[in-house]
Amino acid sequence: MRILLKVGITAVALWVATVLFAGISLGDQTTGRRILTLVAVAVIFGLVNAVLKPIIKTLGCAFYVLTLGLIGLVVNALLLLLTSEVAQRLDLPFHVDGFWAAFWGAIVVGVVGWLLHLFLPDDDD
Repeated sequence: MRILLKVGITAVALWVATVLFAGISLGDQTTGRRILTLVAVAVIFGLVNAVLKPIIKTLGCAFYVLTLGLIGLVVNALLLLLTSEVAQRLDLPFHVDGFWAAFWGAIVVGVVGWLLHLFLPDDDD
């Protein structure tokens, strides 16, 4: 149940990013298709983060220390760009136009995800 909640939160956060930034788009679809696309992209984003982020943090530990963690913003943007590429290869109409759209989109996804986690119940509480 918890994983479904996390996917839903990520899907909502991705939707907010698509609303706020013209560089992140879902294409022309019906509302139902947009929801399915957002859920599928949320699953892809979660898998990309679960697999690659720990490896990147381990290998780039010195950069995280030297930049006081600010390199994490760049890493999150690159992971969002990678998610966009994977989604396009799977014929999902989710696209991020370049690094800066991914940078700001990753910040929005992180902040919205954090806010939703604050207000929604968690199994650990």
